[in-house]
Amino acid sequence: MGGNNNRAVFIGIFVILIGAIFALKLFVLQVADPSYKLSAESNTRRKVIQFPSRGLIYDRNGKLLVSNQAVYDIMIVPQDLTAFDTLDFCESIGVTPDELRSMFVNMRKQLRQKKILPYKPSVFYKQLSAERYGRFQEKLYKFKGFFVQRRTLRKYEYPLGAHVLGYVGEANKKLLKKDTYYSQGDYVGISGIEKVYEEQLRGHKGVKYELVDVHGRIKGSYRSGRFDVPAISGNNITLSLDIDLQQYGEMLMKNKIGSIVAIEPQTGQVLAMVSAPTYDPSLLVGKVRSHNFGILSTDSLKPLFNRAVQARYPPGSTFKTLNALIGLQEGVLTPATEYSCNMGYHTRSLSVGCHHHVSPLDLTHSIMISCNAYYCHVFRNILDNPQYGSVQAGLNAWKDFMVKFGFGYKLGVDVTNEARGFIPNASYYDKIYRGSWSSLTVISLAIGQGEILTTPIQMANMASMLSNRGKYFTPHVIKQIEDGDIPERFRTVHETGIDTANFTPVLKGMELAVQGGPGCTAGIARIPGIVVCGKTGTAQNPHGKDHSIFIAFAPKDDPKIAVAVYVENGGFGATWAAPIASFMIEKYLTGEVSQRRAWLEKRILEGDLIHGNKK
Repeated sequence: MGGNNNRAVFIGIFVILIGAIFALKLFVLQVADPSYKLSAESNTRRKVIQFPSRGLIYDRNGKLLVSNQAVYDIMIVPQDLTAFDTLDFCESIGVTPDELRSMFVNMRKQLRQKKILPYKPSVFYKQLSAERYGRFQEKLYKFKGFFVQRRTLRKYEYPLGAHVLGYVGEANKKLLKKDTYYSQGDYVGISGIEKVYEEQLRGHKGVKYELVDVHGRIKGSYRSGRFDVPAISGNNITLSLDIDLQQYGEMLMKNKIGSIVAIEPQTGQVLAMVSAPTYDPSLLVGKVRSHNFGILSTDSLKPLFNRAVQARYPPGSTFKTLNALIGLQEGVLTPATEYSCNMGYHTRSLSVGCHHHVSPLDLTHSIMISCNAYYCHVFRNILDNPQYGSVQAGLNAWKDFMVKFGFGYKLGVDVTNEARGFIPNASYYDKIYRGSWSSLTVISLAIGQGEILTTPIQMANMASMLSNRGKYFTPHVIKQIEDGDIPERFRTVHETGIDTANFTPVLKGMELAVQGGPGCTAGIARIPGIVVCGKTGTAQNPHGKDHSIFIAFAPKDDPKIAVAVYVENGGFGATWAAPIASFMIEKYLTGEVSQRRAWLEKRILEGDLIHGNKK
């Protein structure tokens, strides 16, 4: 009997416990947790995504380059639609009846394809201006099923730096699959800084729940905003660009094809990056972007092509400085080494021409004069160095130095679409000549011709490396990130493996090339009161007139700026590239161009190499 009583008590307790659990659960659902009401009240509650403002972009001196402007997307919930005055709707947002019909045709197509759902909001009309939004908002109560969502578009404060800044557009399908942060219709950086620093600039989306009546009018915040999540604006960033120097560089390159890259040697920060022809970045903002992109992308002058990091050219005689450094480091050359030149380097089977100059020359004056014959001797001594045992091993050792100088591979700059350039190795020539070749076969490499290809950013980095006597930082356009650090790779010093002492005769030669007397190749780049070190180059162009090249840095003993300039079809390095580089240096260091050189500045500014006016 006692056992039965215990069992009954146990069952009773169990039933009471289960009942208590259910009662507690009902209490939690109905009182403590209001989420059940969210479903019950869904017909009066609207979820609105709060899009963050992208971070602002400033230049190195704090000048605002890129800000934001408000636009408004008209959203639609298809199942909530009722008949409305289409003409009034068209007049409110500024479209024609045919355009409105096309929007509805597109919406029905998306519904059939289940790209949008009838009970969920989707974009019906994009980027309504603030002015139009004011008119439409007043009449919104007439158009049941529609509401407005605020967005921001980029606003460019200067019509400059388009290739560096890049542009913003809608996220594509590939990105939507890759990153769950983005939804269809979200804006994302497509190129330039906007793309590279997208995560820092984009911020974090929020959400707001609104109470609306049967006419779609907002009646207030749902449950006092308890479930709202505020949007967090993106981080502001400061670029290393000097927008005044950038503007001046774009002026100098007007009606020319080519590029300018200027770097601060002590940090690797890019002061200016000019690609010409260029375009106004505002052309790729908002509704006009698709139309303008089509025009720009079919332009024969390729204004969308960032020549500063994508174009590949032979470096020409600027490479003589590097071959001199390798020769000194390898012990096959001394500062006192002299070679003769009889209008070039001549063997029984080959001749490499040169201009008329005094002969023989030592190392320093070979750079000042830019003697081709001298560097044919130096280059052959490097490749035929007995310590390597073969020309193949000699060439590979030469290439290893070139890679340490920053050539042959991508530097890793924070600008999109960087090209790698090309430095040939022994295997490359073995395939072409079936293993039967000599230093004479590849002699064109001695003067920066042949198969060598470099980018302007690599050349500017070379000028920076020379000014630092063998050290450099990876070039970059980021200077500061709000609440963050710039990438570590931009704070890492790269060593070239050349003894600092070997730079002395080379840099002296570069100084004399600009500051020297008769025979110097870049006297046109001389700046009053500033010691400039430079080297001209002329890149052979099989498709037309040669390209004009110049690299330089200044002041010699305390370098503040290093520059590389390419002017396509500009001829000799001293004709166009050298004066352009000198004006960039002078403008940056002094803020103005001296009156003594005003005539030359005028010639450069007015020079037109595209349409034929070559003053």
